[in-house]
Amino acid sequence: MSAIGFVKVVCCLFLSCFLLACNPPTANQNEYDWKLPKGFPSPLVPQDNPMSVAKVALGKKLFFDVKLSFNQTTSCATCHQPQFAFSEPKKTAVGSTGQKHRRNTQSLVNIAYNSNLTWAHSGLNQIEQQILIPMFSEDPIELDITGHENVVLQRFENKSYLKLFENAFDDSQVNFDKIVKALASYVRSLTSFASAFDEYAYQGNDDAMTDAAKRGMELFFSEKFECFHCHGGFNFTQSSQHENQRLDLRPFHNTGLYNVDEKGAYPIFDQGLIEVTLQPNDMGKFRAPTLRNVEVSAPYMHDGSLATLDDVVEFYAAGGRGHGAANPLKSPFLAGFELELQQKQDLIAFLQSLTDQQFLNSNLNYQLETP
Repeated sequence: MSAIGFVKVVCCLFLSCFLLACNPPTANQNEYDWKLPKGFPSPLVPQDNPMSVAKVALGKKLFFDVKLSFNQTTSCATCHQPQFAFSEPKKTAVGSTGQKHRRNTQSLVNIAYNSNLTWAHSGLNQIEQQILIPMFSEDPIELDITGHENVVLQRFENKSYLKLFENAFDDSQVNFDKIVKALASYVRSLTSFASAFDEYAYQGNDDAMTDAAKRGMELFFSEKFECFHCHGGFNFTQSSQHENQRLDLRPFHNTGLYNVDEKGAYPIFDQGLIEVTLQPNDMGKFRAPTLRNVEVSAPYMHDGSLATLDDVVEFYAAGGRGHGAANPLKSPFLAGFELELQQKQDLIAFLQSLTDQQFLNSNLNYQLETP
């Protein structure tokens, strides 16, 4: 068997494991058609917020509506733009009041499968929890709802929205609990499994990927490059939970991006997971994001400091950046490797094969209706 053939078998084994371990979906999950490819596991869904078509429809309208921000300038989609895999092409986010944030806007690709949310918080593992942050946070300010709750809620007391609330929750009362649940349902619905890689690995189309992408796949799954250790599984991240896997792998890693004191410290304004756990070994640890649609979600890393996929591959080949390569807290999988030009091009070609144009285009033409 060729090396590429072996890698394909390994990829297919991910899917086979899910089939063998398959648990029957719950009644709540049966109420919503995830439209997942055959064999892929359903995401875990909170019992108090089952999925429904009506709830997703309400959440989608809210997601694209600037009225959710106090000054009516910013929607969820302002920072999570569909054409960029629900991220944005900025180093770091900017809130509705113009306040600059310290971290890059994360993609929402397959967020329903995430075991941990945001860049560096081990306690945020449910979308309903995370959504409260952009809505009500006061530092940094995002939608700026805190202190303006009644003003914001009153904007949705109209015929169009009341009908959507009625359909989603069997009553038309508008409150933030329903808004949060609807938004969570919509972002859970953002699943992406129609890339060239998926067609090749899971649907048996040998022509779906280019020869360069196949060679890059072999490198990606090799012990020399070690990419798959942090970006493994069908979602290309350790940060995954679903009906067949409920174990939290705590997928936070120090990649050697910084080492400001030669002892492993990251810049004081953002030191990663240690800010939550207070554990010294968590200095500089951030969550490994999914690589699905990574081609369009630049810039990269928690602070947006790597502009292109070329920069990312060079960074990992060097085993870190500058003094960060000698960071004593760096992940053991970041040892660095020799990289030929053709190998870099092949690896990037593989990463590009994870782009799902159907997913990217699915919300591009969405227009918010005037209530």
